[in-house]
Amino acid sequence: MSSTTTKTEPLGAVRERVLATLRQDIIAGRLGPGERLVERELADRFGVSRVPVREAIRALVAEGFVLFESARRTVVRRLTPTDVKELFELREALEVYAAGLAAARATPEALAELRELLTEAATATKEGDGEAITDINTRFHDRILAMAGNTLLISVMEPVDGRLRWLTRQNEEWPQLLDEHRELYEAIASGDPDRARAHALGHVRANYRSTVRHLFGTEPDDAG
Repeated sequence: MSSTTTKTEPLGAVRERVLATLRQDIIAGRLGPGERLVERELADRFGVSRVPVREAIRALVAEGFVLFESARRTVVRRLTPTDVKELFELREALEVYAAGLAAARATPEALAELRELLTEAATATKEGDGEAITDINTRFHDRILAMAGNTLLISVMEPVDGRLRWLTRQNEEWPQLLDEHRELYEAIASGDPDRARAHALGHVRANYRSTVRHLFGTEPDDAG
């Protein structure tokens, strides 16, 4: 199986396939914090050589999902309170700004896409499908970024997008999350940038509190 895969699939494509699968496994919780990644076992799982697995692991380290505990031990990173605080500070700075721009620049077509995502989110929330909720909510925020019409803003968010999705998965207060997204949609649809920024700020800070409660069983000291 290994030789067939490497002959028919370019090495770069193999690496991206392994990387995408492992990243999603971490985000979805199938690979938990502290869990070890063993090159040999992963190569067998994917039916590939150890080279693309090694490269995928290095990419995960660069993205902040994985760390080298020693030369022979690689594990899924355990998020610390500082990690979470810093990521949410970045979200607050960038997503609040993006929401204001989106309110000023939203088109009927873009707003219709947000409404459709809210419909999908409502279904996933009713079914308790955490992985689907994470995916839909990520697309919801990506759509707001696109509506903002600032390519530099998108490029700044891209390197941490995976870790933000990972954090989103930690928040299991899904009905509350759905309500917040509905309110954020209404604020953006109103065309009032100040209202949109205010709702985005409240949403990010509420999500921060929920995530800290879930991960650490405490309330953040400076939850805003």
